[in-house]
Amino acid sequence: MTLLGIDKLEVVYQRAITAVQGITLVVEPQQIVALLGTNGAGKTTTLRAISGFLGIDDARVTEGTITFKGERIENGPPHENTRRGVVLVPERDKVFPNLTVAENLIAPVPRGVTHAERRRREALVYQFFPQLGGLKNRIGGLLSGGERQMLALGSAIVCRPELLLVDELSLGLAPVVVEDLLRRLAEIRRELGITILIVEQSATVALEIADYGYVMENGRIVLDGTAERLRSHPDIQEFYLGHTGGERRSYREVKQYRRSRRWYG
Repeated sequence: MTLLGIDKLEVVYQRAITAVQGITLVVEPQQIVALLGTNGAGKTTTLRAISGFLGIDDARVTEGTITFKGERIENGPPHENTRRGVVLVPERDKVFPNLTVAENLIAPVPRGVTHAERRRREALVYQFFPQLGGLKNRIGGLLSGGERQMLALGSAIVCRPELLLVDELSLGLAPVVVEDLLRRLAEIRRELGITILIVEQSATVALEIADYGYVMENGRIVLDGTAERLRSHPDIQEFYLGHTGGERRSYREVKQYRRSRRWYG
C-alpha cells in the first residue's frame, strides 16, 4: 500500500491566496522522497498540509485529498496526524529553548506511555545522536544550530513516526554538519524503517540521500523522477545544481528558454 498519497491538492491562505495548486505526489513505504524548489515555491505549505499545521497560518486545504495508509487526513488536527504516525520537524522553532535536551525529548511523548518506555525512546535518540548524550542537561536555547537540528530530529523520533517530514534540514548549517545529518537520516531510515519526506532548497543536499524527487515552482509540481534522473536532468543541473554557471533563473524561465530555442533555432 502507498504510505502517503496527495492528489490534486490545493491550499489557500486567508481564503484568498492560493499557495499550492493541484499538486499530486506519492511516497512509498521506507522511501526517502525529496520535495525541491526555491523559497516560496510551496514546499513548506505542502508539509504543513500533510502534518495538519495549516491552521496556525489561517490556511486550509480547499481541493484535493491527502491519504495516509489509505485514510483521508487533509485538514485534520496536528495531534491526530501525529498519533497516526505523521511527525513534522519544522523549519524554525525546532526545540523548546527553556528546556534541557532531556526535557525536550520527554515533552513530545504521549500521555500513558510508561516511564520505562520513555527512557527507551530517549536512549534510541542518543544511539543515533551520541553528541546529545553528553548534553542532556544543556538548555535547548544554548545549543548550536547543528545540535538543535539533532534535537529536533530526536524529538520527532520519540513520537515513533512512520512518516517523518523534515523541513529545510540544511538551513543555516555548515556543509560538514549537513553531511553528518544526512548520514544519520539514512541510518534512521535503514534501522527503524521510517519513511522520510524532506523539503529542501538545496537539490545537492536532498538528492544525496533521496530515492525519488519532486520539483515545485509557484505552487505546482513541474518535474519528478528518481534522484539519479533528476541529478542528470539538464534543467536541474542548470538551475538547481549550478553546473553551467551564469545567472540563475527560475525553472519555468529555463523551460521557456529551451522551448523558444527549439522553436526558432
